[in-house]
This record gives sequence, C-alpha cells and structure tokens, in this order.
Amino acid sequence: MACIYKYGIVLGLLFISGCTHQKKEKLDLHHWKPLKVTITAYNSFPSQTTTIDPNVAAWGDTLKPGMKVIAVSRDLMRKGLKYNTMVRIDTLPDTFLVKDKMHYRHRNKIDIYMGRNKQKALDWGRKKLTIFYAEQKDSVVIGENSN
Repeated sequence: MACIYKYGIVLGLLFISGCTHQKKEKLDLHHWKPLKVTITAYNSFPSQTTTIDPNVAAWGDTLKPGMKVIAVSRDLMRKGLKYNTMVRIDTLPDTFLVKDKMHYRHRNKIDIYMGRNKQKALDWGRKKLTIFYAEQKDSVVIGENSN
C-alpha cells in the first residue's frame, strides 16, 4: 500500500511539473523608442491650465494628484506620442501616460503632471532628458505548444 501511495505522489509531482513547463510566457508587446526632449512640470492651477476647470486635461480626462501623467507638445504627437501612449522618462522609475497636450507654441517638450504641489514642480525645473515611448508591435508568445 505504501508503494502505491509513493507512486501516486511521484506521478502527481511529475504532472504538476509538466503543467508548469508548458506555461506560456508573454514578451513585451511594445517597442520602446528613445527621444531626447525638454522636460518641465505643471500643476492643476488656472494660471497653468485653464480657468474653466484646471483639473480637466485637453482630451477630457480629469487629473488627480498622484496620477502619472504627462502633457506633450503637438509636434511630438505627430511623432507617435498620442493619447494614452506609455512613456518612460530617463532617471524616473515610473511609466507615465500621455493624457494632456500643450499649447501650439511648444516644441519637443513634455510636462510632467505634479498635481497641486507647486514647489515640487519648481524644484523639478527644466531638464533635457531621454524619454522612451511605447509603440505597439505584434504580440509574441513563446513556450511549448504555442503556435
């Protein structure tokens, strides 16, 4: 009886390891393109946005402090930084979303949204850094039994 019990455990472990071996892995579905830009910061104040509702971005999203959001100059939109594009900023650990756009006069520039913390925005200042923005690529799945 003990032999059957041990045999059952061994078969169970082999089954479990076989199932995990066949687990599929997804690769990154985006190609990250680098771009050197000027980066400043902005807040939800009427003097920096609009007097009608300073928390509403250009595409109608309501911005709240703590959101990882950027505004982009319109020339960058033509390069691929469109609404909801994911952006990584060199030296920052977070991924940001394009949720706002800047006035036509700005070129090659992004603004990081910093809620209502004006001092944080002033401390950020103006920097020239490399950003990486996501472009969709064909999905790739690897693993056993993948077609």
